[in-house]
Amino acid sequence: MVAGFEDYEIPDSVHLAAPFDGIPPVIDTVAGLERAAAAVAAGTGPAAIDTERASGFRYGQRAFLVQLRREGVGTVLIDPEATGSLAVLGEALSGVEWVLHAATQDLPSLRALGMEPDRLFDTELGGRIAGLRRVGLAAETEELLGYTLAKEHSAVDWSKRPLPKDWLNYAALDVEMLIQLRWAMEELLREKGKLEWALQEFEAVRTAEPAPPRQDPWRRTSGINKVKGRRQLTALRGLWEERERLAQHKDVAPGRLLPDAALVAAATAMPRTVPQLLATPGFHGRLAAREAPRWLRAISEARTATELVPFTVKSDALPPVKAWEVKRPEAAARLRALKPLVAEIAEAHELPTENLLTPEHLRRFCWQPPKSTTDQAVADRLRDLGARRWQVELTAPALGPAWRELRARKRAARQVERDQPPAGDEDAPAA
Repeated sequence: MVAGFEDYEIPDSVHLAAPFDGIPPVIDTVAGLERAAAAVAAGTGPAAIDTERASGFRYGQRAFLVQLRREGVGTVLIDPEATGSLAVLGEALSGVEWVLHAATQDLPSLRALGMEPDRLFDTELGGRIAGLRRVGLAAETEELLGYTLAKEHSAVDWSKRPLPKDWLNYAALDVEMLIQLRWAMEELLREKGKLEWALQEFEAVRTAEPAPPRQDPWRRTSGINKVKGRRQLTALRGLWEERERLAQHKDVAPGRLLPDAALVAAATAMPRTVPQLLATPGFHGRLAAREAPRWLRAISEARTATELVPFTVKSDALPPVKAWEVKRPEAAARLRALKPLVAEIAEAHELPTENLLTPEHLRRFCWQPPKSTTDQAVADRLRDLGARRWQVELTAPALGPAWRELRARKRAARQVERDQPPAGDEDAPAA
């Protein structure tokens, strides 16, 4: 007897263990890259693009594998370490929409390879604006397309050569469904009336200026608060800079040479000899012994330095919010009043608060609000800070009245203070 249809359980999703067309060979020659670029140029529709980096293994954030998929072409895997610049591929994609997931992670490494998008669709950012609770690639693909993807190799060393077959399988899957996901995401955003919001966000990501180099990046050393003296702080800077130079030379992530905790320990103890250095927590193994003169030289230079680094430096960054009550209490009061308003608007529109209005924009608005309290002045200030048109349209009508109320309360408090008679004034009217 043949079982009826009702006897079969229909799965919620289909597990996609491998690309439909199999794993393409990795392109690792300039000639192969040029042939791939010609094929990509002849393709149709948007292009799905992804990169794999070796964060935590190699120095910097360059791409060690670039994946691309386009209708009429299929999936293309490229080893940029072997081919060099991918400018020819970027030219082949001139005018073509790029589909990326979490584009801010991939665009810097693609730009370093000579690729710059003319149009952009970010499925991760689109998911946030659409109000999805989970916005990882696998989660969105499952929710919107009904496919689950293997995600076993996201944190491996992609600089390894040759790349294992199962790693390449994973990499190809990252772009396998990305174009279909893009169309499903657009439909979802359109249904929710948020497509225009998303398009403005995508364009803002595409045209954003690269972040300027950090001022004194060594000050972000984990545990730096344990370093108490300026001379020790100078030693920490020297150790950090030596580690950075060695890491760049060896093409190794700095933390794999020495953890931050080791730099802090050495800067605090300031050892004078190799045995003392090797007894410092974190300085162990052959590499520490071989490079001991490097670390001791940095410490010695700090010990004899006449110019010591200051504890703090001038910066355009706002002070920590917890310090506002002392530094600028009126700004703290504005933030306390306006932050919940933004959260309410975000909840009403099923948006993460940080996507409705960038927290830094709100903090800077509260720290230095417009002199005028009109809605127009509020909107202009938000635009000056970098808020997009849709963000301004949603938030300015609420922030304007709240800002006016705060200003009115402050004026009323000042008036009461002026009208209050001095203590002990016998001519003051009786209560």
